[in-house]
Amino acid sequence: MARKQKIFVLDTSVLLHDHQAISNFDKHWVAIPITVLEELDKFKVGNETKNFSAREVIRFIDKLSGSASLREWIPLGKNKGMFKIVLDNTQQELDAEQIYAVGKNDHKIINAGLTLKEQEPRKDVILVSKDVNLRIKAKALGLIAENYETDKVEDVDIVEGSLKTIDGLDSELIRELFTKGFTENLDVLGNHKENNGYYVLKNGKSSSLAYFNPFSQRIERVEKEFVYGIKPKNAEQAFAVNALMNPNVKLVTLQGVAGTGKTLLALACALEQHKLYHQVILARPIVPLSNKEIGFLPGDANDKIGPYMEPLWDNLKFIKSHFGENEKKHKAIVEMQESGKIVITPLAFIRGRSLSNIIFIVDEAQNLTPHEIKTIITRAGEGTKIIFTGDIHQIDSPYLDEHSNGMTYLIDRLRGQELFAHIKLEKGERSELANLANELL
Repeated sequence: MARKQKIFVLDTSVLLHDHQAISNFDKHWVAIPITVLEELDKFKVGNETKNFSAREVIRFIDKLSGSASLREWIPLGKNKGMFKIVLDNTQQELDAEQIYAVGKNDHKIINAGLTLKEQEPRKDVILVSKDVNLRIKAKALGLIAENYETDKVEDVDIVEGSLKTIDGLDSELIRELFTKGFTENLDVLGNHKENNGYYVLKNGKSSSLAYFNPFSQRIERVEKEFVYGIKPKNAEQAFAVNALMNPNVKLVTLQGVAGTGKTLLALACALEQHKLYHQVILARPIVPLSNKEIGFLPGDANDKIGPYMEPLWDNLKFIKSHFGENEKKHKAIVEMQESGKIVITPLAFIRGRSLSNIIFIVDEAQNLTPHEIKTIITRAGEGTKIIFTGDIHQIDSPYLDEHSNGMTYLIDRLRGQELFAHIKLEKGERSELANLANELL
């Protein structure tokens, strides 16, 4: 029995999340309510990713249509389905359900789906939206609704994986790690072997921190080393410093709850290596807490973005506090700030730049879409190292979750690659109070 043909009706949130979404439904048909085009038009001006996505979608539809009418089904391409712009029927006689469509754009989008359902009774019409409330309202009106799942990671255990501990090893192997600094006996890792994988190797009371170096094909010892006045307080932090200081690892992700030291370690390691790079850039997406704006702020651009960048400045101040004003490392930080060698900026200000010979730290990366993550990494030139820090359970964007955010997507796709390392920081080191909140609240 042949599969029933499906028609996917895409919401604005889907197209802003992934500007290539129209082409991602195989041979099924795709429709866009005309209200979505109106919303895209409002987003087309600006330098943020959503503005770029809006422009790309508009260009794609324009190119696709040519001289054809978008009110009729037109082919999306080889091995693809059909596409059209769908109108709602608010100009026609309305029944009780359709009266709901008058007013808000969300309601018009739902009504367009209901209209298409009437026009195509032999096909399943499905509204696709990143907006959970819109999906609920659509289902309440008898319209099938789904989340956009093309870049969704089903199993987040790869991000949440706890510290790998291998016990019961030969004492000679532990001794070899301490005396030589490495071992070529890879059998001890068994199924846990992974490029740039980090381990606690144990024999009774003796243990060693280690990682698998894919370039030397050896298990190498990891030590707790000071970086710009900051010393790792636990095994995970030691692993993070090792990855951040490793010149062969060009891309690092640090996942962990608040207070585990993600941003602090990334910044300290960047400062420790500042002579190797032309510039150190710290950036974060501007997403207000709980997605609530704090209103218009006075001053120039730097004054307006200041409150959003404050957490990054706090980490820099904390590192500076480890040294007296006349000490060399304190003066070095001041000089880097004054000369522009160290820059703290909103992520939107980075768009269009070429990132060559730069160490680039992106904080709160869980608030980025997979497309935004890809855009950042593909701008990396020679000699650049990129570090993403974040907590996939603390997402402020209304259209992302732990399965669909860019950081989860990145870790899922790149784990095990020679140039990539991922470390999960589990133990909070900020304060006893912070740890209590993370555990019980």
